[in-house]
Amino acid sequence: MAKLIYVTNVSLDGYIEDEHGRFDWTPPDDDYLAFITDLVRPMGTYLYGRRLYESMSVWETEPALAAHSKLAADFADVWQAADKVVYSTTLDATSTARTRLERNFDPASVRAMKASAISDLTIGGAHLAAQAFQAGLIDECHLLIHPILTGGGKPGLPSGTRLDLELLGNRRFSNGVASLHYRSRT
Repeated sequence: MAKLIYVTNVSLDGYIEDEHGRFDWTPPDDDYLAFITDLVRPMGTYLYGRRLYESMSVWETEPALAAHSKLAADFADVWQAADKVVYSTTLDATSTARTRLERNFDPASVRAMKASAISDLTIGGAHLAAQAFQAGLIDECHLLIHPILTGGGKPGLPSGTRLDLELLGNRRFSNGVASLHYRSRT
């Protein structure tokens, strides 16, 4: 069975965006972008909430991003090659290929995706990931902790859900970001 892996950038105080909805404190340097690209390269499907999908879709809709460097082009290629499922009650349509829109998060449907997938899946977006955590669907987490305190905003991890984790690995980047890789013990 494929794994469902939560990958997210978080501030040191645990937020994925600040009180104003900004996450401009997460720009990747080359080392970090290469790591992220290699992390998601083997993933076959990305499950996204609407806001994260809209942020990430530029890797297909704005070709100038890929033209910045070979690393950016590689990430764009990897992103475009994966299937995407966007969960949104407000989005009318998707703007990228290999993308389908779902109105509601259905844990049974995600379990079926995991059971039939030939490669792992990632999930992103705090609200969507919280639902997956609560349904017991998250197998691993990659937390990319940035050296900033935002003082508030949207939490990267859900409250009210207990999950015992085992540390599988860690890495420190020259820009001060720390990557922590955990596996669910359940």
